[in-house]
Amino acid sequence: MRKFKTESKKLLDLMINSIYTNKEIFLRELISNASDAMDKLYFMSLTDPNTRVAKDELRIRVSFDKEARTVTISDSGVGMDKDELEKNLGTIAHSGSFDFKSESGDEQNDDIDIIGQFGVGFYSAFMVSDGVKVITKKYGTGQAYVWESCSIEGYTIEEAEKDAYGTDVILTIREDAGDEKYDTYLSEQGLKNLIRKYSNYVRYPIEMECTERRALPKPEDAGDDYQTQYEEYAELKTINSMTPIWKHKKSEVSQEEYDEFYKDNFHDFTDPVRTISIHAEGSFSFDALLFIPGRAPYDLYSKEFKKGLALYSSGVMIMEKCEDLLPDCFNFVRGVVDSEDLSLNISRETLQQDSQLRAIARRIEKKIKAELVDMRDNDREGYEKVFENFGRGMKYGIYSSYGAQEDLLGDLLLFYSAREKKMITLDEYVSAVSEDQKSIFYAAGESNDRLSKMSIVEFVLGKGHDVLFCTQDVDEFCLTAMNQYAEKDLRNVAGGDLGLDSEDEKSAAKVVAEENGDLLAAMKDALGDRVAKVAVSTRLTDAPACITTQGPISLEMEKMFASAPGADGVKSERVLEINAGHPIFETLKGAEEAGDTEKVERYTDILYNQALLVEGMPIEDPVAFTRSVCELMK
Repeated sequence: MRKFKTESKKLLDLMINSIYTNKEIFLRELISNASDAMDKLYFMSLTDPNTRVAKDELRIRVSFDKEARTVTISDSGVGMDKDELEKNLGTIAHSGSFDFKSESGDEQNDDIDIIGQFGVGFYSAFMVSDGVKVITKKYGTGQAYVWESCSIEGYTIEEAEKDAYGTDVILTIREDAGDEKYDTYLSEQGLKNLIRKYSNYVRYPIEMECTERRALPKPEDAGDDYQTQYEEYAELKTINSMTPIWKHKKSEVSQEEYDEFYKDNFHDFTDPVRTISIHAEGSFSFDALLFIPGRAPYDLYSKEFKKGLALYSSGVMIMEKCEDLLPDCFNFVRGVVDSEDLSLNISRETLQQDSQLRAIARRIEKKIKAELVDMRDNDREGYEKVFENFGRGMKYGIYSSYGAQEDLLGDLLLFYSAREKKMITLDEYVSAVSEDQKSIFYAAGESNDRLSKMSIVEFVLGKGHDVLFCTQDVDEFCLTAMNQYAEKDLRNVAGGDLGLDSEDEKSAAKVVAEENGDLLAAMKDALGDRVAKVAVSTRLTDAPACITTQGPISLEMEKMFASAPGADGVKSERVLEINAGHPIFETLKGAEEAGDTEKVERYTDILYNQALLVEGMPIEDPVAFTRSVCELMK
């Protein structure tokens, strides 16, 4: 037995147990090696007149024997002689593919792309097998050889018989052990699934003998109650599709074909609303096929949801979901990216250079943004549906980046317009206002219907200004993070001074407040620390009172914090604003002038709780509130 040419047996043990995180990729690695062998032979046929091989003669065959517990991967590639067996398989981490690529240099044409370059992929076979046998015959030679190893102790090389050139890799699959289920690799469906998952787009046919059923002819003497009989038979089939759909120009593929690819590969039953095809060339080349889904997955906003695009290198899947290719705000996009220029680590499971990934991610981000802008401008109904499904994530992208992603996402946001009675963008809001309007006004609450009935919304509309309705939990946080848009402040109508009062209105309110200072102070004393102050309102018309806030925390934000774990004690600075023109204010004045402190306190409490209810906020003591109202009804 020959020893592996390494300084320590620990290296092979590392290859088998540490480099790869997923045992099922062994088939991907062995098929990639087979593809390399056929690439080499095809390249020889293009450069050496003595090598006569047609490309359609090159194929890979996968088979299994359940009784013998073997899986065989056969190829019609260039094969190896004895020295090459010793060099390529006897020296761990030596790569014949890498040598071939280096020797070929600039002579390689576009038809040749060597997938494997590290020489460790072959040893992934030991993750699932107790023994590996390689029978190979080099093209143009007469002698075949067999390389065999059952452990990290070493290997043997002997002469063998093989009719055709090429290589057979035969694995003796391990027995099931605990959670490790190796029997799945000894089933037709299990192997087909692995081929389609990892090697579906290898450029050569991958064939398997598959079990099919067909109806037997009906016997001539069969009665009317005859039931059709079936027989099983074996048929050699090509399992992989070979040519990736994303390699084609968009003009060469119908939308129906794109839709079927999307539904088959991303397990959706609805067609995508947008298909994005990217073919980038230059210093760094890649192909991408992206889809904007027609509906949001049920777990989109759960911790279990994992974003990312399927990452391929030369048609071989490297990662099922590469998270770094998508920003969080576009996490709903599905698709694939394929590049021959990726620098992969030796297990092909991760990238060696983040700069390559960042370059692709930047192009993808710009393309997705451009497609969404096109939908917004030319397919408004479709875009509003997309935003209904995925807009929350875009808003959160602005909030979570502290407004840094405003340039990317700000013009994509939609809010319901109180004046227009439809969804509009911030740009559409700005384009409809006069130059002297310094703010974009919004109101936050549970629903458009409730917000439309609020007195402070009616006040702003009455001043001739539109109000955007924020009904999602993230809306106000998003706008607060932005602070400004198109050089206009974003202002909550339930916040501090809106700058809409004339000097006369301000003066009149100030006079009323000064004349009724004792009443306002008594009302503040009645409410205690529930409010920061009680003030005369300039923004109320019909309602007797409302609650506004001062400072960065609004009532809606307070609601959100109240529902979040660990956010106890986060409160807004509430202000009870009183409508001095409402009859109730005269009643309060009369009670205060008569020295009826109890009445002032009761009425103040009722007004405060009513204002809370209008805002959709809970009241502290519903029983006391109900009792007070009943007293008034006597």
